[in-house]
Amino acid sequence: MIKHYIRISFRNLAQQKVLSGINIFGLSVGIACFSLFLLYTVHEFSYDRFHTNAGRIYRIVEWWQGGKREPGGYAWAYTPVAPAMKRDFPDVEYAVRLKGSDCFVKADNKVFHTSITYADTAFFNVFTFPLVYGNAQTALQHPNQVVIIREKALQYFGTVNVVGKTLELKTNNAFELFTISGVAEDLPANSSVKFNLLGSFEHIANDPMVQQSNSNWYMTIGMQAFVQLKPGSRLASEPNRLDLFRRKYYPDDYKPKKKQEREDVQASFRLQPIRDIHMNPTIEGGNEPKHVWILITIAAAVLLIACINFTTLAIGRSAGRAKEIGVRKVMGSQRKQLISQFLAESFLLSILSAVTGLLLASLLLPLFNQLADRELTFSLNRFPELAWLLIGLTILVALLAGSYPALVLSSFKPIEVLKKKIRIGGSNLFTRSLVTLQFVLSIGLIISTIIILQQLAYMRTKNIGLNKENLVMINTEHLDKKIYPLYKQALQNSTGIAGITASEMGLGAGEGQMGSGFRDYKGELQGVIQYPGDYNYLNTMGMTLIAGRNFNPAISSDSTNAVIVNEALVQTILGTTPEKAIGTQILNAKGDQGTKTIIGVTRNFNFEDLTQKVRPQLIYRPAAFEPSRIFVRLQAGDLRSKLAVLNETWKKLVPDAPFEYSFVDEKFDNFYKNETRWSSIAGWAGGISIFLACLGLFGLAALAAVNRTKEIGIRKVLGATVTQVVGLLSKEFVKLITVALVIAAPLAWYIMHNWLQAYAWRINITAWVFVLTGAFAILVAVTTVSVQAIKAAMANPVKALRNE
Repeated sequence: MIKHYIRISFRNLAQQKVLSGINIFGLSVGIACFSLFLLYTVHEFSYDRFHTNAGRIYRIVEWWQGGKREPGGYAWAYTPVAPAMKRDFPDVEYAVRLKGSDCFVKADNKVFHTSITYADTAFFNVFTFPLVYGNAQTALQHPNQVVIIREKALQYFGTVNVVGKTLELKTNNAFELFTISGVAEDLPANSSVKFNLLGSFEHIANDPMVQQSNSNWYMTIGMQAFVQLKPGSRLASEPNRLDLFRRKYYPDDYKPKKKQEREDVQASFRLQPIRDIHMNPTIEGGNEPKHVWILITIAAAVLLIACINFTTLAIGRSAGRAKEIGVRKVMGSQRKQLISQFLAESFLLSILSAVTGLLLASLLLPLFNQLADRELTFSLNRFPELAWLLIGLTILVALLAGSYPALVLSSFKPIEVLKKKIRIGGSNLFTRSLVTLQFVLSIGLIISTIIILQQLAYMRTKNIGLNKENLVMINTEHLDKKIYPLYKQALQNSTGIAGITASEMGLGAGEGQMGSGFRDYKGELQGVIQYPGDYNYLNTMGMTLIAGRNFNPAISSDSTNAVIVNEALVQTILGTTPEKAIGTQILNAKGDQGTKTIIGVTRNFNFEDLTQKVRPQLIYRPAAFEPSRIFVRLQAGDLRSKLAVLNETWKKLVPDAPFEYSFVDEKFDNFYKNETRWSSIAGWAGGISIFLACLGLFGLAALAAVNRTKEIGIRKVLGATVTQVVGLLSKEFVKLITVALVIAAPLAWYIMHNWLQAYAWRINITAWVFVLTGAFAILVAVTTVSVQAIKAAMANPVKALRNE
């Protein structure tokens, strides 16, 4: 029986090749789109599962709550916390600290810039990173041993087996010799723990900063700490034990305080499961799961449109099968047999579409990886759940798309069919509702895309309070601090250079921040971002002073206690005006930076992304100035030749370090990588959904033309023109698109209005977005329907009437 169903299904598909092809192609596009987003979702939720003991590995985080602070955790651990936990808790099996740093690598007389991570010797006992060469148990035993990943081994030496070879690393002022003790496989893309080079923590144990932090439970130096618990341990779910641990090392935090000293903020240690790191936004650096669910919802909407297509086109294809159904019923076929036949066709189409869709997804995967900023692969070894998810998807699509046609077509009464009293309803309520839903989803996605693009353009072009155009930022971290004055002097007379300055902090995404707490005029603690910069920092950056004066190298106090603050600090901390703030002395809450005198007030500038309001800032010129970023203002025009001058000058001064630079405007644009990704994804989804919806309209237009063959023939005999016939068939579909626009517009406005509330600086949604999108949807729909309408209108009316 099943063979019979399959044979009949192939025969019916072959009889209507065009509609069957459109059906398979449309559904395969929907499945391809959903498969890619499904792969992305599975990948995002699979982080760190590959570790053998993943269920027992935890990251130590510090949780803060109370006062006006939003509850949240921070992963930067104090240097002594991990060894103390290993010492104080019997159920801690291993403890590992990780400290990352940039470094220069000299190998085979070539210099490279990369990163190195220093780890305790138990690293490979906790984390599952297989070594291709070397012994994991001894790889980090000596201070000057280093493990290198396969990719870097090939880059530096041209071969993988480099165990025993040496390379030189420079993290401070001089290169040091290291021996390669192991080569690790390239790390999985879904790993929260990353490294290019892995060194022993013992190598930095004597670093003054590390030594200072060893006994300072309030000092962080950019380190993460992990513990692996023994089987059966419940330490992670026992806050009382962790609280007692904190009380032991922070006794002063638990002493009664005077009311004016109390901050109403409580801190505690927590253990975060390693599998929770990537998708937990409450801990700093974690991602928001709702973004992934929104993406998979968009993909589901596209797939739903494809399924609606399948349904409407299946009904359209069945227009010529009514007589077949009547004859089969007269010959004794039962309804369940007919339902089985139609479902068999649906499953066949679904399987063919799934195979085609997966092939299409594989072809589009490189483009999708670029769009999603990921390195995804359809690997059943890495993602075994993909197999049953895709099989389930194929079955679900077949049932969703095939159930309605099967039930409707099998319900025909044979006498009415054979007397030609059955008209298959291209205009019935259900079919019209499906078409309307298709365009509601499509129009909504297009409106959302336009608004996201508008907000993105606004954020990129908004005046942020400094001139970020033609501003080059050069990385001098881990280099001799004397490079800046020498480089500045060397470029002094170069043409095309408008200014040069330096800072201990960079600008833009990924550059980090430094700051301190200050009491405001109400006595409340407020954070202030601090920028240690050179005397000409404001001029080179293009900032505007609105009160007071700039730094003056001739005034010695300007490098000891003078600061320039922004408007936000004046309003928030002082509660006064810029003019009255000049000469005011401020002191941070801990009092460890000395009293500072405000000599100038600058206009607010957005140093963060535009989701944030401008926070209080101050700029100062430290006496012991150790810049890590040099900023060069280039004159407009021919940037390539000016960059060549910068590079040549750099090579003369620092021949053994690569010239690493970035444009500040691009660094600020990186704040909006997510928005750029969202606009691209929504745009592609909107385009695909419109395309699929038009395929559905094409099928419905064909159905309408079949059902109204006699009417069209009579109208043409009576003198109707082709334009009138096209208008007759298009009118109903235009009504459906108009209804879809009326439904989609307020829904899209509501969703995007709420989305925009996340931005402190945002656009206003204008009416033209909805008008333009509606006009575009109607134009595309009318064009699609017109193809079938013109074909019906051009047909010979005599032939149509004879057939009827």
